[in-house]
Parts: sequence; C-alpha cells; structure tokens
Amino acid sequence: MNLVPWLLFAHVLGAIIAFGASFSALPILGAMGGREPMHGNFAVRVSKTVSQRVIIPFAILQGITGVALILALQLDLLNTRWLLVAIVLYLVALGFAIFVQTPAAVRMIEMTSGGPPSGAAAGAAPGGPPAGGPPPELLATARTLRRGGIFLAALIAVIVFLMVMKPF
Repeated sequence: MNLVPWLLFAHVLGAIIAFGASFSALPILGAMGGREPMHGNFAVRVSKTVSQRVIIPFAILQGITGVALILALQLDLLNTRWLLVAIVLYLVALGFAIFVQTPAAVRMIEMTSGGPPSGAAAGAAPGGPPAGGPPPELLATARTLRRGGIFLAALIAVIVFLMVMKPF
C-alpha cells in the first residue's frame, strides 16, 4: 500500500488545522482584546488555550508527518536544500512558540487577572482604570506578543512558500 497520499493528506490537513487560526482568528482576537481592555484577559486566555490545545499539538504533528513523508518518499535531505531550510524554520517557529510566546502569554494573563496592580490605582476613579493608563510592563508584553505573532506568521508563510515552490 502506498502511504504517501495518506501522509500528504494528514500533513496538509494538519497544517490547515494548526495554522488556520494563526492567520485568521487570533490576530482579530488580539486586536479586539487590545481595543477593549476589560476583555483583554479573556482574549489572551482564549489565544493561549487555542495555542496549547490546537496549534502546538498540530504543529508537532506536522513534524511527525513530515518525517514520515521524507522516509516514505526516500528523500535525500542533503540534495533538497529547500526542505532543509523549511525544517530549520519549522524548528525555530516551534521553539519560539513554546519558549517565547507561551511564557509571554502567561505573563500577560497574570498581569491582567484580578484588579489593577497594587499602587496603580492611586488617583483612579472608583471602578475605573488606573491613573496614567496601563503599566509599562503590560504594554511591553503586549508588544512582545504582537511582534511574536507577526514573526511566527512570517515564518509559516516562508515555510509554505518553500514547500510549494521548492525554489532551490
């Protein structure tokens, strides 16, 4: 039985499931959470949960089905530079998502859980936002998450380009 079509099907379907939300829903969710700070914590928790339960597991599946395809097709990795570059970028993206984006999301959730940070509410109207706006650390973490999301989207786009076009 030829497994290549089945492995390719699993590989492409896994990519759609894993990265579809990365390109469509999560950027919208993040922007809306930023525009409506009272819902920001919820937006970050949803994004983190989708990442942990869908994106990262299916991204790992991409590696497994990719290795299976390489073996099934008996590809010579040293003569497929486009694939080597794509594999390196995949590993960078996966590592970045797990070791940079996830901890930043956890920090953002911690900073936006509960009431305003201690001392930040001085001068604020009762029930209103802290005087002077959000704390600088919160804004810095939001920038880190936004830039990280753009970086990951760019990596995924380059990987897809390499897989489809096989430029070198």
